[in-house]
Amino acid sequence: MIFTENKVKNTGLVERNLLSLSYGKLKRKDIDNATGLVPESFEGYQIIEEGYIILRFTDLQNDKKSLRVGYCPERGIITNAYVGIVPNEDIHSKYFYYQLHFLDTIKYFYNLGGGVRQSLSYKEFKRETLLVPEAEEQIKIAAFLDYKLAKINRFIQKKKQLIKLLTEQKVATINQAITKGTNLESATYGIENLWIDELPVGFNLEGFNKNVFLKHGFQFREEHFSQEGIKVVKITQLSPDGSLRLENASFVPEHYQYDFKNIIIEDNDVLMALTGGTIGKIIRANINGEILLQNYRVGNFYPINDKLSKDFLYWQLKSEFIQAQMKFYVRETGQPNIGKGDFRKIQLIIPPIDEQEKIVEIIVQETDKIDTTISKIEKEIALTQEYKTAIIAEAVTGKIDIRDFKIPDSTEEENYEELEEELSLAAEDEAEYQTEEIEE
Repeated sequence: MIFTENKVKNTGLVERNLLSLSYGKLKRKDIDNATGLVPESFEGYQIIEEGYIILRFTDLQNDKKSLRVGYCPERGIITNAYVGIVPNEDIHSKYFYYQLHFLDTIKYFYNLGGGVRQSLSYKEFKRETLLVPEAEEQIKIAAFLDYKLAKINRFIQKKKQLIKLLTEQKVATINQAITKGTNLESATYGIENLWIDELPVGFNLEGFNKNVFLKHGFQFREEHFSQEGIKVVKITQLSPDGSLRLENASFVPEHYQYDFKNIIIEDNDVLMALTGGTIGKIIRANINGEILLQNYRVGNFYPINDKLSKDFLYWQLKSEFIQAQMKFYVRETGQPNIGKGDFRKIQLIIPPIDEQEKIVEIIVQETDKIDTTISKIEKEIALTQEYKTAIIAEAVTGKIDIRDFKIPDSTEEENYEELEEELSLAAEDEAEYQTEEIEE
């Protein structure tokens, strides 16, 4: 046996460093302010030491996204619902963590276990077969992976930071176009407003309700829903990327389309989340000919005169100018809420209608460029994650010869060209593989 099951309980509360397993990482929690499913006493928790491996083998049939294997970096306590395995003295724990982590990433453990909650016990787990290289080889492989994965993670972090900067640039681009128009050299006049102090000449600041009608949906309840029929657009169907996601939509009976004609969503309707943690999230509806009904806390916004185009309204609602006003007027009643009465206090910028068209054109051009760049970076991150999984698999199975690999002394001003070249080769291999599949 290379492992034994941890049986050390926190009797007498001798240890207070509370740890939790979150997507494959063990993280500290404040034991005095712990949230979630908190026990009456932490005496039933297990004490774990650095080098232990934690396995969360419960509810295998439900959550297929989380990572269930974690490496313990320090002494602490963790729930006894998890399996803690103790490495024997003659093995290198980190190597076996990487091997189990690889099995975790390919979802190997989801095929195991049993019972109502599909769980896997240590007794069942210990029957599994693992590769056991020589001890010196285990140490070298673990050190190699520590170095390579740390570099890959830094690379991914830099890419995520770039996405964050591009997203901020997108927000600024939209707000500048809405508040300053297409000619940044045009004359301006001062106004008294918390969120803007000047506007271009010809732009007016007007009350929201004078120009826009906000329509609420119907508050469908549990008894209204059915297994099939007409889809209902709830807040969860409004995607942060601005699209309408209907994969997990709820249904109501077909005849509801006649009973609720006034809340049928039309193509290109402007929909917004009016409650909860994503309040202010906004999309344009692309219904693809489907009949869709609007749920209560989804708002549908319509211009009510010819001074305001629907396209310009959509982009202004996305702008920081409007979003900041919404945050200011939002009501906290258990969770954030905003409605017709609150929008009555909000002000809109109304440029000349021809200027609105030019503003929309510029916003679409500029944000499309940014979105294209972000999409490329996200694909690069996804490819990097795949490469990360592949390099772990190849290292722990001995397909990479790391006998002569030497870890550099410093990571200062490190160059990612080698990593990007490896990623490019990996992408080419994937493309060739897919082509071969098609030809076959």
